[in-house]
Amino acid sequence: MKITIIILILLICPVIALADTIKVLIVDENYPSIPNKDEKIERLGNMKGDLLVSGTHYTGNIEVWKGEKGLYLINELPFEDYVKSVVMAEVGPNWEKETLKAQAVIARTYAVYQKNMNGNSRYHITSSVLHQVYKGNHYDTRIAYAVAETSGEILTFNGKPIEALYHSTCGGKTENPEDVFGKSYPYLKSVTSSCELSPYRVWEKKIPISEIEKALNITGIKELSVKSYTSTMRVKELNIINKSGQSTVKANDFRKLLGWSRLPSTNFSMQRDGDSIIFEGNGYGHGVGLCQWSALEMARESKNYREILSFFYPGTVIQLYEGR
Repeated sequence: MKITIIILILLICPVIALADTIKVLIVDENYPSIPNKDEKIERLGNMKGDLLVSGTHYTGNIEVWKGEKGLYLINELPFEDYVKSVVMAEVGPNWEKETLKAQAVIARTYAVYQKNMNGNSRYHITSSVLHQVYKGNHYDTRIAYAVAETSGEILTFNGKPIEALYHSTCGGKTENPEDVFGKSYPYLKSVTSSCELSPYRVWEKKIPISEIEKALNITGIKELSVKSYTSTMRVKELNIINKSGQSTVKANDFRKLLGWSRLPSTNFSMQRDGDSIIFEGNGYGHGVGLCQWSALEMARESKNYREILSFFYPGTVIQLYEGR
């Protein structure tokens, strides 16, 4: 009934064009799907206003699309409002001001990069960790100031917006992008950095083998071992021996299948404990680019946001994004 009412409102409300906006596909527990590239979807309607979805308020233009996997919601809103929400979701209002400003610049840069890449698509970016977290109309005064003080600033390399990858906790050293994403960037190199403040600096997870088998869609695991490491000594590949033989899985795929929070990073060691595997590790996230907890430590050491950004993205230049 609620969906029917929402769709009816959308159909009778006019579209209001926004000059400098971004289109965000809402992805959450109730709307977990992302349209396939060749999926045929039908627009049911749109509205301008405030829509409550799964307890979160989204303002701006809301489009509702219907596809093979159900409904898709796309939120179009002013670019800088989007940046405020991302900073709030990614680090929170109580962090050091220079950290908030650094996060504002990379969130804006990452969004500009995605918008340029997906400009002709129905949406530019998702609201999940697939890209960067966006939780609707939610931010506070400190974050609004940090965004305003860096208004329009993005990181560029050779005059173009960079793919400003970032993560929560590096565990002491950031990762080279070619070991995670299969491609290198001149402005993304591994650096040594402290993130002692992070709750994920050191972690331990005990995961039942049955859970691993379910995640990998295999049975009868007899042995799980490290096959290879990346250049920063994170796990690159895992070797699996089960009743059907031997196979190899990439550590990043392994982490994705188990769940990002279930296995916080690929920087781990393993030991068997009966019917479970104990993973002992460092860090949270893919490890590439800016480490948010390291940025916090640098800010507390009186580094400003420009110094923080130049450390994690060497060779980049801050320029103003004019929008289009």
